[in-house]
Amino acid sequence: MNKYFLDTYAIIEIIKGNPGYQKFGKSEYFTSIFHTYELYYQILRDYNKDLAKRYYKKFEGSLLEINDEDIFLASKIRLKHRKKRLSYADSLGYAMSIKKKIKFLTGDKEFEDLKNVEFVK
Repeated sequence: MNKYFLDTYAIIEIIKGNPGYQKFGKSEYFTSIFHTYELYYQILRDYNKDLAKRYYKKFEGSLLEINDEDIFLASKIRLKHRKKRLSYADSLGYAMSIKKKIKFLTGDKEFEDLKNVEFVK
């Protein structure tokens, strides 16, 4: 079974039923508390609290614990790619995916040409 780290973009596209993301439905996936925070905010902003809470809970079981080394690597990545203006959350998720040796699933254009990325629009 394939494993992926989902950024918020990927989570939203999966929820919306984007056909490009259907093939990942049977995969094992992980994310971070920062990505579920972004998810909760975006659904709260666009829909309502009940739906936001439902999806937050759905992805709560896939959270990876963040440690110091994740922060250090994410900072190094963000600094190296500062012209791309990577977000803190996505830099962290990308770093965590590298450490866990799993693909970083996203549709964010800033990651399109980076290693270890499964880019889907």
